[in-house]
Amino acid sequence: MEKVIQTLKRRDGERRIPVLKLEIDYELQTLYDAMEANEFKQVIESKKRLNELRSEWLRLEA
Repeated sequence: MEKVIQTLKRRDGERRIPVLKLEIDYELQTLYDAMEANEFKQVIESKKRLNELRSEWLRLEA
C-alpha cells in the first residue's frame, strides 16, 4: 500500500512541475515590472512568492 501512495504522489508532482514553472515565469515578470516601476512593496511580495515556489519545486524534485 505504501508503494501505491508513493507512486500517486510522484505522478501528482510530475503534473505540478510544468504548472510551477509557468507560475515562476509569471512571478519573475511581475518582479521585473515592479522593479522597473519602483514598487517596493510588490518587489518584496514577488520575492516572497518566488521563494515559496522555489521551495515547492525542490520538494517535488526530491
